[in-house]
Amino acid sequence: MEKSFDRYFLAANSFEGFVSHFSDSYSAESGYKTYIIKGGPGTGKSSLMKYVAIRAIEKGYTVHLCHCSSDPDSLDGVIIDEKKIVILDGTAPHIVEPKYPGTCENIVDLGRFWDSEHLRSKRIDIINATNINKSFHKTVSLYLSICGEIAKDSLNTAVSYTKSEKVADLANKTARKFIKERNGKSGTETVRFLQGITPKGIMSFPKTVTDNIKNILVLEDKYGAFSGIVTEYIRKYALKNGYDIITIKNPFLPGRLIDHIIIPSLDFAVVTENDFIKFETTSKRIHSRRFTDFSVKHTKKAKLSFNEKIKNKFLFSAIESLKKAKNSHDVLEKYYIESMDFESLEKYTKEFCEEILK
Repeated sequence: MEKSFDRYFLAANSFEGFVSHFSDSYSAESGYKTYIIKGGPGTGKSSLMKYVAIRAIEKGYTVHLCHCSSDPDSLDGVIIDEKKIVILDGTAPHIVEPKYPGTCENIVDLGRFWDSEHLRSKRIDIINATNINKSFHKTVSLYLSICGEIAKDSLNTAVSYTKSEKVADLANKTARKFIKERNGKSGTETVRFLQGITPKGIMSFPKTVTDNIKNILVLEDKYGAFSGIVTEYIRKYALKNGYDIITIKNPFLPGRLIDHIIIPSLDFAVVTENDFIKFETTSKRIHSRRFTDFSVKHTKKAKLSFNEKIKNKFLFSAIESLKKAKNSHDVLEKYYIESMDFESLEKYTKEFCEEILK
């Protein structure tokens, strides 16, 4: 049975830097209405989105909840495809500006509910807290960039002993088995993440797939060398044959790897299982060792093991720095919370929700 909501990330604190796919969450040409929320930290952006999400679920709509990777308890976005409604946090670091103002995007300014004079009286404290938060995020980026160099080296090493022709044959057979060929226009692609590097560690949402998709093929692959070939092939094959897909990128190396492909209309998904995400399903599993050249020298395997230990140390340091960034952000939020007229904001939230869901 399809759930009334699922969970994603729209952006990632990746090894390649901060990567955002907010712009992939809606299509102006398809008639979507997008509401871009502007406001400071602690001004009620996430609370407004949560309120709308709850009311939409109560009305029977399926809602995509998009969590914030810097604070997974908060939302970065709410997507209601049946109503063609998208609500996004348009503030840094995932700044969103209107492409087609008024015709598609509308600005929701929560700054109207704060006391500017109170904020100005706290300007030195706010500036200091903001700068401290930025410094922690710079440290996070440094640690993750080091992880990236190691991860890319490990991926290249794994690729070197992967039987790519055999993998390509599997990908072709899988595509022809689950995806019917048809003529017509190409399909559309939505890009999201199922995992995120957060202050709470590596968070993942495997139930987004297992609770909603019946036919699932699980690829067990620690490094992504084999699974990446399969998912990219399935992606191209599905789009060529006119199917709308959800492409789930790897949260660590999104520029190099696709972890999962979901084709809702076919009730089918190909997913990658590794150290950070597991799928509780009885679906068929294919392990990367089937496509491994075991004649590879022992030194390569030792290298991968060493890389993993070093990468995990820097990843742990990055997560610890994210925790410190979150703490400094909490301090910053307090100044804005003190300045907000939450009674008026609550009234506006209810009116806004009623208007867009009527």
